[in-house]
Amino acid sequence: MYDEQQRPEHGPLSGFTVGVTAARRADELGALLQRRGATVVHAPALRIVPLADDGELLTATKELVENPPDVVVATTAIGFRGWVEAADGWGLGEELLARLRGVELLARGPKVKGAVRAQGLTEEWSPSSESMAEVLDRLLEEGVDGRRIAVQLHGEPLPGFVESLRAAGAEVVLVPVYRWMPPEDIAPVDRLLDAALTRGLDALTFTSAPAAASLLSRAEERGVHAEFLAALHHDVLPACVGPVTALPLQAHGIDTVQPERFRLGPLVQLLCQELPGRARALPIAGHQVEIRGHAVLVDGLLRPVPPAGMSLLRALARRPGWVVARSELLRALPGSGRDEHAVETAMARLRTALGAPKLIQTVVKRGYRLSLDPATDAKYADG
Repeated sequence: MYDEQQRPEHGPLSGFTVGVTAARRADELGALLQRRGATVVHAPALRIVPLADDGELLTATKELVENPPDVVVATTAIGFRGWVEAADGWGLGEELLARLRGVELLARGPKVKGAVRAQGLTEEWSPSSESMAEVLDRLLEEGVDGRRIAVQLHGEPLPGFVESLRAAGAEVVLVPVYRWMPPEDIAPVDRLLDAALTRGLDALTFTSAPAAASLLSRAEERGVHAEFLAALHHDVLPACVGPVTALPLQAHGIDTVQPERFRLGPLVQLLCQELPGRARALPIAGHQVEIRGHAVLVDGLLRPVPPAGMSLLRALARRPGWVVARSELLRALPGSGRDEHAVETAMARLRTALGAPKLIQTVVKRGYRLSLDPATDAKYADG
């Protein structure tokens, strides 16, 4: 047990705002982020077509029941379970399971293997790596020419997988479990885009490639595609659950961060390392100050700061210890017009929010500067 006074009053993501684009498991991801202190902005970039209403899935299921494949590749646990449950609802459940018992069933990873066995089935093989590339290698080594292979999809692209099988002579049947559609209400997506464009987000999370592609498409429809890419390039950290999810972003030259294990927990832990590591930390007027997205840590104590105040503080921190003129600070204030009195008002509120007025020094008739500690001040002056 450590002393109560030494316990941090904030989480590693306190002071940061994180956007969530997920449609499925968004509540779980949001809760994980909030428990670590983040402010979460959620806008599902997609909606999932209900399985019971999905005519494409029904057609594919009937075709496989009537004309069984040689191989079935199960790619996701939730997708495989959903497929069997939907078939049950259509009165095809027993027939589908009977057909699956007579084929070579490949399960991509332990979770899928568990879903397969829960239906009383046994997989022929499952890669320990959870990699579709390894599944493809096995199939091509076995030889697929003239074989009929059913692939259970889950809204995710499988780059090169289907094409490689067809090029090797296989007949590939796609089973489109959980197809994605644009959201019925686009307003939350637009608000999320606006938050990214105005740098109101510190990070943007993606848990599926279709969600990333959908958000990029909406930015293009609105005519803000270039501005959105610029935000992701320089200020808003794009965090993807895995390499497949990152593909649409990477196609536009966007570098992303990804956890080593492709799960929500590791994704959140990665943000807990990345965002504090990118925060600006400075010794100012005898205090340790860390500038986060919408708050400032002053000697370890979290101080929420209004947006106007954060704009001023960032402008001062770009050249620590240097005097920044009121006219320049005025330009940093969104929607402030030409009245330099707006700078004085916002500066007063900033000092109050920081709880340490001496952090920012007024330089008469010139402007304001951060009161850097002498050794640090000399370092920046020399640089």
